Amino acid sequence: MVISLRNITKLYEKKEVVKDLSLEIEKGKITALVGENGAGKSTVLSMIARFMKESKGEIMLEGKPIRGIKDLEMARKMAILKQSNSIDVKLTIRELVELGRFPHSKGRLKPQDHEMVDMALGYANLQNIQHKYLDEISGGQRQRAYIAMVVAQDTEYILLDEPLNNLDMLNSVNMMKLLRKLVDELGKTIVMVIHDINFASAYADNMVAMKDGCLIASGTVDELMTESCLKEIFGLNCNVQNVCGNKVCVYYKGA
Repeated sequence: MVISLRNITKLYEKKEVVKDLSLEIEKGKITALVGENGAGKSTVLSMIARFMKESKGEIMLEGKPIRGIKDLEMARKMAILKQSNSIDVKLTIRELVELGRFPHSKGRLKPQDHEMVDMALGYANLQNIQHKYLDEISGGQRQRAYIAMVVAQDTEYILLDEPLNNLDMLNSVNMMKLLRKLVDELGKTIVMVIHDINFASAYADNMVAMKDGCLIASGTVDELMTESCLKEIFGLNCNVQNVCGNKVCVYYKGA
């Protein structure tokens, strides 16, 4: 285990939005944080990324308190992509991806930086449109461009808050396949907040379920994709079926 949360609590105006949460995140896997809106998932992700400070408890990265790691070292170890991403400056896809190299190049790209940018564009299948401006491309292409920027940052750990936000079915599948490749081929560790339980089931290795700021369950996809567990997480009756080797939650009318 490389990311460890020990008795984490987060208070907003005396209200506990994350309550005494302890969690171990496994290296070289995709871990999906799931649960209802307001469960505290994005807050947990933000605390791991050091965007906000935990009120109580401690977060460890590779055995070190995360608060004691220097900013540059942290930027070379961990990348995060938030739910909403907007850059006011007019940039091409390639220029955006080049920003991912800043912790390494400080804005002065060397040949090895350009090689990493090329590799990231290739992984995101953006080579043919890399010189288009961000406001000229579709939402799905733009989301892939931001993922490519994270890939170019070349960190061991990648945190993603709703990477499928505003993506249609095809682009969602392509995005999840890309994330799976980053883990399987490059050995990345990905922690993501995701609302679609079936995408989590199909592409993640482990799942962490939260409700009302509390940890409900954590384990492998097979361990959490049960009707009783999903009922506890979402308060909804559902039917779990095996489809093409994946556990699928049927939660529509009549389930």
